[in-house]
Amino acid sequence: MNFDLNQEQTMLKKMIREFADEVVAPEADERDRTKQFPTDIFKQMAELELLGLPFPEQYGGAGGDYISFAMVVEELSRACASTGITYSAHISLGGAPLNLFGTEEQKLQYLSKVCSGESFGAFGLTEPNAGSDAGGTRTTAVREGDEWVINGSKCFITNASHAKFLALTAVTDKEKGSRGITAFIVPTDAPGFTVIDNYEKLGLHSSNTTELVIDNVRVPHENILGKEGEGFRQFLITLDGGRIGIAAMGVGLAQAALDKALQYANERVAFGQNISKFQAIQFKLADMAMQIELARNMVMKAAWLKDNGRKFTKEAAMAKLYASEVAMAATHQAIQIHGGYGYMKEYQVERFFRDARLLEIGEGTSEVLRMVIAREIGC
Repeated sequence: MNFDLNQEQTMLKKMIREFADEVVAPEADERDRTKQFPTDIFKQMAELELLGLPFPEQYGGAGGDYISFAMVVEELSRACASTGITYSAHISLGGAPLNLFGTEEQKLQYLSKVCSGESFGAFGLTEPNAGSDAGGTRTTAVREGDEWVINGSKCFITNASHAKFLALTAVTDKEKGSRGITAFIVPTDAPGFTVIDNYEKLGLHSSNTTELVIDNVRVPHENILGKEGEGFRQFLITLDGGRIGIAAMGVGLAQAALDKALQYANERVAFGQNISKFQAIQFKLADMAMQIELARNMVMKAAWLKDNGRKFTKEAAMAKLYASEVAMAATHQAIQIHGGYGYMKEYQVERFFRDARLLEIGEGTSEVLRMVIAREIGC
């Protein structure tokens, strides 16, 4: 087993860590307070050719791998989880379905814009009554000649305010259940398509989370992504890759929490010595470091399996489940180590805690992921 990064991965890791520290982190608290979307950061990331990192060069991508993608998500999330989730969704939910299931023409027209940053990537799956039960999709698409007329709504959609188009799922044959769901590429400026950005969230304040209202939106037949009736299967495949991104977010957030907690413990004096000398604090920090290392290894294994064309559904589910719970545990303990200061915004760990909470919900709740893992091991 070789745990060494190759030369390109090593250079990328150094570059993205410096970028995260020097560009992303300094204004993270202010963006959290004002809910400002990190537009300028992503303009710079486009110049660094990161916005199409794992996609083929012929569509404007960098031809990189998923290990590299996971490293970028981790480092961005260590500095600012809102930036991390924006990037993760852009790649794994926005670009990936186009790359996996799109025709050559669709990739040239749409994936290339995701890679260049001309459009953010977004994916319309979740509905008010179809979250964990994604097969309960109620948005419909009815064919009229060479067009499809789409009606319905979506909720909790990342990046849609900044996307020129997105893939979304709709029922095209209700008699077939989940096999009657189809994915469509839909322009966000189409007549009848409305993006509503008014959610008040616990955390991830500078990420864009929206509701979509689709009222008699017409798209041409050639805007079907993949094959008719295969939308459900396609988004299950898409979510497998997306879970690697969310898991990498969890690692980044947990690492940020450990870094801040260790720094504080080495500076805070109580009873005549730094609190890092107390065994109670040492055990908390040791557990955090151990769990983060385990989570990171799980993320890298899932990404390696994906890069090598191996089945990775179980490993992605495990990585996402474990890393999200590690993020919650680490941010919780970071606040505890900070004591009363940890409850104050000035010390940042309260932001980490708020941001981490979504990770146990988005792209498969912890409960659903345990069901996925159980199924994969033969239950």
